[in-house]
Amino acid sequence: MWLNLSAVSPYNKYSREFSHSVTIYDTTLRDGEQTPGVFFTVEEKLEIARKLDEFGIPQIEAGFPIVSKDEAESVKMITNEGLSADILVLARARRGDIDEALRCDVDGVIVFIPLSSTHLTNKLGMSLDEALNAALETVEYAKMHGLFTQLSVEDATRTPFKSIKALFESALKLNVDRLSLADTTGCITPRGMARLVGRVKREIGGKVAVHCHNDFGLAVANSLAAYEAGADAISVSINGLGERCGNAALEEVVGALYFLYGVDLGFKMNMLKDLSSTVARLSGVPLTKGKPVVGENAFRHESGIHVAAVLKDPLTYECYSPEFVGQERSIVFGKKSGITGILYTLKKYGLEVDEHDALIILNFLKSSVMKRYLSENELLDLAMDLLGKKLWPKLQ
Repeated sequence: MWLNLSAVSPYNKYSREFSHSVTIYDTTLRDGEQTPGVFFTVEEKLEIARKLDEFGIPQIEAGFPIVSKDEAESVKMITNEGLSADILVLARARRGDIDEALRCDVDGVIVFIPLSSTHLTNKLGMSLDEALNAALETVEYAKMHGLFTQLSVEDATRTPFKSIKALFESALKLNVDRLSLADTTGCITPRGMARLVGRVKREIGGKVAVHCHNDFGLAVANSLAAYEAGADAISVSINGLGERCGNAALEEVVGALYFLYGVDLGFKMNMLKDLSSTVARLSGVPLTKGKPVVGENAFRHESGIHVAAVLKDPLTYECYSPEFVGQERSIVFGKKSGITGILYTLKKYGLEVDEHDALIILNFLKSSVMKRYLSENELLDLAMDLLGKKLWPKLQ
């Protein structure tokens, strides 16, 4: 494997000016399971939790135990697994939710409360003061019982800053461990997120986390913008699973931090593909081929110009070795292929053909009306079909 961070981009030196350590906490088992149509069994949740722990995630949001008896039992089984990661759960601003979390023997809670007028009026039927008091009483109760406590403002990106400030300043006096801004409807821009996080850090202080949704395809960008503004923690889910359009994808956030910002958080990066494949299998939500970092096409090359260059130096069209994330490089063949890739692949399998014969194969590929590419093995079959007996002596 090779990794030359300066080769990723010479401009990344500017990104590294923002580099600092950050806590990544995973919500695949909570918000990820809220993806429409996704349901994990207890055994599947345990499998995912074990892999996250092996990968090195320091905090796993294991569920929302007050929701049901089954949910509480699955959280309890995870806490009994003896993982190195701290196990957190979601809790409303109610003492009963904290009591349920305690019965599950978790390490901490993420207490959430909306403060936007829409949520206060149409969902909670509470005044702002009532919501503030409920949240602070719950934080105090959780801290009194020794729980790591994160206080999250739901719908923070549509909430007046003065309301966020009133809650967070009071919570810090209660020794809350971490403050969180949830972009619940994914409606903020990266620049807006950077301004919001920066303002919280400047005017309020404390450790700040973000939880970003992907409704405009900006969850990862917003998470990284928050990071550059000084965020101390980022919520992620494997494959970006989550409500509606999902959350910030673990593999993309972690990959960007490692390769673009030069931040090594101690994760086993070569497990990323395995993590992603496991969750795709268990969730029933397949990966798109073009999924960054872990998708099938991430290190797959067809264009003749690209293939010829990659065979000489992978850095020409890859910014890091695929093995770093548990992937493999592959060459495929189609209308955009070139003769270099054909000659290389046939030689790889012991077939020494001249350029004239390779050109016969190339011309067929370029004239083909097939709506797909050919794999290396299929290229060998095509060569046999087109060149026939000419290849038999070379296969002896």
